[in-house]
Amino acid sequence: MNQHLVLNAQTRNLLWSYIERLNSDEGMTIFFTTHYLGEAEAVADRIAIIDHGKIVAMGATEELRAQTNTNNLEEAYLELTGKGVRDETLGSADGRKEMIRTFVRSRNLK
Repeated sequence: MNQHLVLNAQTRNLLWSYIERLNSDEGMTIFFTTHYLGEAEAVADRIAIIDHGKIVAMGATEELRAQTNTNNLEEAYLELTGKGVRDETLGSADGRKEMIRTFVRSRNLK
């Protein structure tokens, strides 16, 4: 089962500051995965778009936007990976039930 860490805004800002400090002060390369494309666009020098476990594009935000003729990273991501939900489990009744259970659980955490 996937584990997700949900951070409040203060903790997320502290984490980003720490990561940026590691990068600038130590010259350390940081690999960070996120689904928050706005944060990635604001912080990352280079971004790899991964679709079904394969890198489909990589570069600076400006390069990805130019490659896809889009206005922001989210639009570029959707252009590269598609706009529809493609979870293979959605075709089965069990997959739909699991998706609904996951959604309900996530809403109850708030």
